[in-house]
Amino acid sequence: MTDRTADTVEGYVVDEGLSSHRHRAHQAWRRAETIKRLSDRLIGLGPFGIGLDGVLSWVPGVGPIYSAAAGLLLMGHAMHARASAATLLRMGFYLVIDTATDTVWGLGSAVDTLFPGHLMAAKALQKDIESKHGLPDEIDAKTRKKRRVKKGGR
Repeated sequence: MTDRTADTVEGYVVDEGLSSHRHRAHQAWRRAETIKRLSDRLIGLGPFGIGLDGVLSWVPGVGPIYSAAAGLLLMGHAMHARASAATLLRMGFYLVIDTATDTVWGLGSAVDTLFPGHLMAAKALQKDIESKHGLPDEIDAKTRKKRRVKKGGR
């Protein structure tokens, strides 16, 4: 099986080529960044952070639903980006731990607040994508943040 895909547009076969797979992988990288930030780094405190996953884990019933949904989204993006089997296993391990701790209210909520499972899974996916396709063009490799584009004038 090759990385090339083909679509039919008005009776013609349009070959999207390898760049289409790279584009989809970079979309998955960006979406993983968003989930990572929302779930575990909404408020950063030095090397630590808290996000929706940690806050919602204290709300009975809501925490496991959010954690599982965010985890499924990350795994879906990983499948879409064709992440390696090793990356999928590592992500699954982090996400199962993160979601399983939500089932025990109190102690589990405290562990979930401190364990950045979504962040770790998203980083694993991003690392896999970077090794195959590099960083998305708008991300600065040194700071790993969006590049600021200078506008005309001084």
